[in-house]
Amino acid sequence: MRVKTIQMARRTPMATLLHVDSSPIGEASITRELTREFVRRWRDANPRGRVIERDLAKIAIPVIDEAWIAANLTAHEARTPEQREILRLSAELVRELLAADEYVMGIPMHNCGPSAAFKLWVDHIVTPLGRSAPLDGKRVTFLIATGSPYRPGTENACKYLLEAWLRNLFGYLGIRDMRFIIAGSAAAVRHRTVDRTAFLQPHIAAMDELFPGAGAPAPPAFISASPGRTG
Repeated sequence: MRVKTIQMARRTPMATLLHVDSSPIGEASITRELTREFVRRWRDANPRGRVIERDLAKIAIPVIDEAWIAANLTAHEARTPEQREILRLSAELVRELLAADEYVMGIPMHNCGPSAAFKLWVDHIVTPLGRSAPLDGKRVTFLIATGSPYRPGTENACKYLLEAWLRNLFGYLGIRDMRFIIAGSAAAVRHRTVDRTAFLQPHIAAMDELFPGAGAPAPPAFISASPGRTG
């Protein structure tokens, strides 16, 4: 009797992207347009992939208070129904992070740091994730918009604190593969002194370089920042 061997095709795990937006200014946002462009390219590169959408400006994220801290410090099996409800949103946000292989995050720089919604999101995910580099092996792309340019070496370069903060924070969580695209001088778009499409073009070109066969190389980009409010 001849035994016929059937080789099954090995299934590759489905890639998952977590798409986080945090700008409070809706469709006028530069970072939202950039994250949309990134997601479109990611879907083209991962046709079987899944995208988790999280818009931080569309949910009410409470500040961390005494009740949240008490609930978080209480053993899971000992938590009351009220404490579980207090931690419900935090648990949901953490599950999204753990479920994804890769992240794209749109972050406007406000007052030398991230938007308020993004900072609240961070407060809800860092402690529950723990201290054992839970995001090791994952990759994140940060798409940042700043009001004015502050190139390295200028007297205003010291105001650009956001990238260092993000590198330290996500490095603490275990991520080593971080990519940054900085859209500086975005206030010019709001003031209509620069055409929006022309402003976005070099940043979209830089994004294309993150995906094989995306197109021509992007022009050299400068890291820039401003404490002004631009999305």
